[in-house]
Amino acid sequence: MTVRVRILMVDDHEVVRAGMRLMLEDNADIEIVGECDNGQDAIKMAEELRPDVVVMDITMPEMNGIEATRRIKEATPEVAVLALTIHEGPDFFFEMLRAGASGYVPKRAATEDLLRAIQVVAEGNVFLEPSIATNLVSDYLERVERGKEQASYDGLTPREQQVLILIAQDKGNQEIANLLGISVKTVERHRENIMNKLELHTRTQLVKYAIRKGLISLDDDL
Repeated sequence: MTVRVRILMVDDHEVVRAGMRLMLEDNADIEIVGECDNGQDAIKMAEELRPDVVVMDITMPEMNGIEATRRIKEATPEVAVLALTIHEGPDFFFEMLRAGASGYVPKRAATEDLLRAIQVVAEGNVFLEPSIATNLVSDYLERVERGKEQASYDGLTPREQQVLILIAQDKGNQEIANLLGISVKTVERHRENIMNKLELHTRTQLVKYAIRKGLISLDDDL
């Protein structure tokens, strides 16, 4: 029996929430456990309901989605947050990631993209809608050219960068060893070095780092 993903919807527009209900209620793998229209209520409901995923708007009264996401992750770190927003610029995206969001989807996205995003973040992974990825990497490259972003990887060696990319692509240690022609023990050592150098502890954090640094190809399945 498939376990249903429990969803809390947060958006200050009733028409948007109604549209989400229409999209999600007919899906046998999803259960809507609550909804609200501001960040303050989202925090309370996340603690009370413990949903698997909070689908979070950004611009809302009383408390915006960025601050609400930060507080939800502090109080209930097991709850995943998926941003669903009209904002497609890099500033909002990186703010949401820094706050703890695991995915970012524009409101113009197709129903199947939203459903896939929900499933991906519910499984503990990161989802980034392709057009957002294109814009973010283009912006990053422009910033590098203008000298506003360091094109460095915090002391990672070229081999460690390769291993980081493969980890972010959800490759296991054995698969990485096979692809790079090295031993599993060497992969494990590289993984440990990467974690220590970047002070990161989970694959989700590594994926966010790889996105920010432009290490992941736009064709990769995040």
